[in-house]
Amino acid sequence: QVQLVESGGGLVQAGGSLRLSCVASGRTFNRLAMGWFRQAPGLERRFVAAITWGGGATYYADSVKGRFTISRDNAKNTVYLQMNSLKSEDTAAYYCAAASGGGFGLGLTTTYNYWGQGTQVTVSS
Repeated sequence: QVQLVESGGGLVQAGGSLRLSCVASGRTFNRLAMGWFRQAPGLERRFVAAITWGGGATYYADSVKGRFTISRDNAKNTVYLQMNSLKSEDTAAYYCAAASGGGFGLGLTTTYNYWGQGTQVTVSS
C-alpha cells in the first residue's frame, strides 16, 4: 500500500501563487508515476498534471499550461505542484495520485492506484 498526504492549500488572491506538496509513504520502492487532479463541488474530478517516475516526462491540462509546474524529489518521496498566476477557476480540491506500472494514460483517474485526501485551494477575485 501507498499513502499520500497533501499540504499547501489555502486562500490566495487571483494572480498569486501556491505550492502544493504530496508526501508518499508505504511501498515507495515501487516506481510510481504521480499526478494531480482537481475537483470542484458538483463537478467531475479532472486531470491537472502528471510526471513519470524518473521525472523525464511531464503532462499538463491545457487549462494550466504555462502556469503550473509539476516536479518530484524521489529522495524525499515528494511530488510538488507549483501554481502561478492563479485564477478563480482554479478553485477546487486538489488531489495527488500515484500510478504503478507503465506511464500510460496518466490523464485518466482510472490509471491511478492511490489517492491523497485532497487539499483545498480557493482563489479570490
